[in-house]
Amino acid sequence: MTIDNLIPHIEALIFASEKPLTSLDVTELINNAFGFMEEKVSLDQVEAAVDGIREKYASEFYPFELRQSGGGWQFLTKKEFHKTIAQLNGDKFLKRLSAAAMETLAIIAYKQPVTKGEIESIRGVSSDYAVQKLLEKELIIITGRNEKLPGHPLVYATSKNFMDYFGINTADDLPRIKEVLAEQLVEPTIIRDMEETQEQPEGGIEGEIERGLEGEEPVAMAVTEGGELIENGDAADSEES
Repeated sequence: MTIDNLIPHIEALIFASEKPLTSLDVTELINNAFGFMEEKVSLDQVEAAVDGIREKYASEFYPFELRQSGGGWQFLTKKEFHKTIAQLNGDKFLKRLSAAAMETLAIIAYKQPVTKGEIESIRGVSSDYAVQKLLEKELIIITGRNEKLPGHPLVYATSKNFMDYFGINTADDLPRIKEVLAEQLVEPTIIRDMEETQEQPEGGIEGEIERGLEGEEPVAMAVTEGGELIENGDAADSEES
């Protein structure tokens, strides 16, 4: 079977499937459908056909595309049409996770496999309700028990529905925590005595900062990796040591 003949069969399978299909799934299904053929369809042929399908629906002409999400291939509406289809399924799109559920889900996603006790030690509050809601929504699953901890508590991890919900293919597609925190970094604030700031020279505090206090550099504060607040001079000394 040529790639051109293979493409419509793969499109039909992915379109009709209720769950994401991997390339291996598609290969097996195609070969089962055409069992009478002496030459079986190979995984390489299927992957080449899938690449052709992706390129085809990447065109602006189509409102949907072929993407890997939830562990396999799916036809998904492009994000530009989110508001349009939200009118059709408004209730579904308006249902969002609570802040507590999002916090709990984030911990499970980045620390999995993890117990409820470990989740609560990070959040600092009980997570019974949040965990239960995530289980009901099938965003997390119970993968077993931690035999090393007293009482052998249940262990939780994210599900395939979680990946599908957030439009990713594996947990490795999640943004790295360093990348997320990098967007939230705040420049050190210059801290001064109240007496000095009460008498502002011409140009305000900004002008005074630029000129310095009586020829001295303003004191800048910084935070070390351990969370300690130090002055700029101390920071330089620590770097030298």
